[in-house]
Amino acid sequence: MKIGMITDSLGDLPFDEMLAASAELGLQTLEFACGNWSSAPHIDLQAMLASAATRKEFVAKIRDHGLTIAALNCSGNPLHPGPQGQVHHGVTQDTIRLAGLMEIDRVVMMSGLPGGPGDANPNWIITDWPPECLKIQRYQWEERIIPYWRDLVAFSNNLGIYKLCLELHGHQAVYNVQTLFKLRDAVGQTVGANYDPSHPLWMGADPIAGIRTLGSAIYYVHAKDTRIEPIAAAIDGTLDPRPPNLYAERAWNYITLGYGHGETWWRQFCTALKQVGYDDVLSIEHEDMMLTPMEGMRKSVALLRNVAINLS
Repeated sequence: MKIGMITDSLGDLPFDEMLAASAELGLQTLEFACGNWSSAPHIDLQAMLASAATRKEFVAKIRDHGLTIAALNCSGNPLHPGPQGQVHHGVTQDTIRLAGLMEIDRVVMMSGLPGGPGDANPNWIITDWPPECLKIQRYQWEERIIPYWRDLVAFSNNLGIYKLCLELHGHQAVYNVQTLFKLRDAVGQTVGANYDPSHPLWMGADPIAGIRTLGSAIYYVHAKDTRIEPIAAAIDGTLDPRPPNLYAERAWNYITLGYGHGETWWRQFCTALKQVGYDDVLSIEHEDMMLTPMEGMRKSVALLRNVAINLS
């Protein structure tokens, strides 16, 4: 497996400094966010689309540091019922266009989430009651989600992109294994998973069981850990809307690799991936509020390197 990073993990560093830091960390490959919920700190999407010379220079700098490009990322909500939806849809299409121009075979993203009829904002339905919940969900899937994704798959395939890697994330239409398969069954195998264990962990699922069920539908992996805070979770459960800077109060927190689950767990995670045929990128995503980005990245790389050595 290759150890990589979504470069937002070192988003405060300018492009050249980020590349030097990535080489120092011993990373092999990088994932670049192109916009939407990311500020796209290391790539200018429109400049890259406009100029072959700009794309060539970008790739050359990455190669000069002994690195490759693993994927482009455009996580956002193109299904948002307000103006934001059209903006995110545009960035999504442009990111797929850029992937085609650069012969990058996969784009990492999220499914998006619409509202119900007449809603101004997305509506995440995760219960069957009150009765209107199922009506709203049926509208979302039949009228908005499936038609949108059928069109996006066709758009991607026309540009030579056959892997759209959906992160199973809260407040998205696709947030777990069941909903990933629901969309995949409706629109085809261009849709697969970007499997990030940190999300099923806070939702109460077992990521290793998820791997075994998803199998070949796993197209990409984010390496990120979650720690459940036992006292807070015991009192209120893990549905926690408090912002991440209140980490001392929250029921769960995104955490540096090894601080939520140790090496044994991560070895089991990587073994399960290999057993279902995934022997590819582990893209570290640092979102730990308690460690600096470089410190968190160093610890995460060290853990994955140890796990990879012991798997070989």
